[in-house]
Amino acid sequence: MIRKLANVFRGQLKYNGNSFQNVPPTWYSETSKAFYCTKSENESQAQNDDSARGGRGKSNIRKPPLPAIQNPFANVTNKTKESYLAMLEIFEERDVHRRNHVEFIYAALRNMADFGVEHDIEVYKALINVMPKGKFIPTNVFQAEFMHYPKQQQCIIDLLEQMEDLGVMPDYEMEAMLLNVFGRRGHPLRKYWRMMYWMPKFKNLSPWPLPNPIPDDTLNIAQLAVERMCTVDLRSKISVYETKNVQDSIDDTWIVSGMSAEQSQLLRDHPRDKAVYIEGPFLIWLRNRSINYFTLRADPDPNLLQSLQEDQEDQDDVSRLKAPFFGASIPRPKNAVGKNRSVHQQEDGTIFAICATGTSTKDSLLSWIRLLESNGNPTLGEIPVLFRFKSVVTAKAIEIEDKAKSDNLQSNPSSKTTD
Repeated sequence: MIRKLANVFRGQLKYNGNSFQNVPPTWYSETSKAFYCTKSENESQAQNDDSARGGRGKSNIRKPPLPAIQNPFANVTNKTKESYLAMLEIFEERDVHRRNHVEFIYAALRNMADFGVEHDIEVYKALINVMPKGKFIPTNVFQAEFMHYPKQQQCIIDLLEQMEDLGVMPDYEMEAMLLNVFGRRGHPLRKYWRMMYWMPKFKNLSPWPLPNPIPDDTLNIAQLAVERMCTVDLRSKISVYETKNVQDSIDDTWIVSGMSAEQSQLLRDHPRDKAVYIEGPFLIWLRNRSINYFTLRADPDPNLLQSLQEDQEDQDDVSRLKAPFFGASIPRPKNAVGKNRSVHQQEDGTIFAICATGTSTKDSLLSWIRLLESNGNPTLGEIPVLFRFKSVVTAKAIEIEDKAKSDNLQSNPSSKTTD
């Protein structure tokens, strides 16, 4: 009774002479009704259903509860960063207590990719700012170790993990925000400290730095990919060709080719009666972008394979120890003059050049061979060039065809005997 009288003074209950009635708070409007649902609404709905049934008691059919919060980001037509931040501001100004803030943050995290803000640190800081300040700070060591307010802390930890997965580097302003929300002994702040220790170590560790963000132009992506693969030889030259300059070409596209002077010499020394192969397409990833590339290669040199087998003697093999006894001299290795192996000569073959085309078709690759021949490699006109395409589509088609044949045999077993 005392609690009801206190709620009367707060304006949450109203006494009409016979009973107490619920009075919605001032912030509860028709606009916010689409995002919030209170317990009193469910109870009043149940009472109305009982009265409609003639007061026979509660029904055995349990109705699903109304959602605590809907997804406000699904109905936005203009999905930009400004509209995303505007939705956050509307949620902060709608309710002083910021009820259902955890569900709202999870809904915002799921829809970040639709708005294109998943790599923006300003948006992540705005999401952290949705959390109430000072309420979730632990007051003793037991609350700190047993994760005081686990739902709220796990929500921000998931936010930080999404930043870590996408490579978004936090800053010191985010540390101050987490300190105001969860305190110095909160688990999200510990996660932030671990990220600030490891992420700067791996940020500039790659020897092939890439622009951030990666350009959307396929030609620029191809140039970055070919330059990365050609770093094995510092004398490699990257060339960009247009197939419209090639006579009798069908595809009108670009070609990014990489070849060094040493590879040109290997191609000139290649026997004229042995074919070279165009193999591919192979896939290379540049962050979240990928592109196909092709290689011009030849079969491995047998003399090179023999020298590699001779050089592969294990010096740590103790089963064949050569120790002198009774004054015998130690056998010395033969002082044979060997040929220095190039970095382009591998065990599976010799790589002459690599390329990436805009269409990845046979006609564009044929134009690539003609362009290489006219730009310092005339021996390509005397060497047979064969195509070795590796495609998962063909293998999948064969698998589907075999499955269709087996199903046909199972449905019509007499067809096998008649054949």
